[in-house]
Amino acid sequence: MISGSKRSVVLLPIMTSLILAGCVWKSDYEALQAQNQQLQAQNQQLQTQTSADRAQIGRLRNAIKYTVDSDLMFAPGRWEMSTQGQQIIAKMASQLAPTQQAKLVITGYTDNAPIGPDLMRRGITSNMDLSQKRAESVMQYMVSQGVNPALVSAKGMGESDPVASNSTPQGRAKNRRVELALAGPAG
Repeated sequence: MISGSKRSVVLLPIMTSLILAGCVWKSDYEALQAQNQQLQAQNQQLQTQTSADRAQIGRLRNAIKYTVDSDLMFAPGRWEMSTQGQQIIAKMASQLAPTQQAKLVITGYTDNAPIGPDLMRRGITSNMDLSQKRAESVMQYMVSQGVNPALVSAKGMGESDPVASNSTPQGRAKNRRVELALAGPAG
């Protein structure tokens, strides 16, 4: 029979091992919990930034599509990019340019409002023309920011393919957009 003091001496190393093992597990758990919280905070920040930019990121089959509200990129009835539009595109270009291997297609869309006299004087006779000029403007700016010109193209779709009804100002605003679609690796 083992006496009380001898039992303590025998059990102490076993209990210490179990307590330390529990601490390691708890520290691993806490590290994972901290990492999870950090990732959730980053996700929230990206969602907030995307929402603030009134942009949408979508995943297509073998592609990623980034949609930006044209009102952020261009003044009404213009195709020259605004300072805010340049900042939005510069962020994307700075991340894409260093490692670009995929084709980038920039597509411009408009609402169904008729072209005004100012645009007509400048040679824009249709929403198709305006959307093409806007897509080309974004393309040229991306190339100026280091995007490979051989892997980027621009096309205008005018008022085709609306994402909302053109019967309300909010719907028309949603239809005025620029989409940047990054396909799988070029090859």
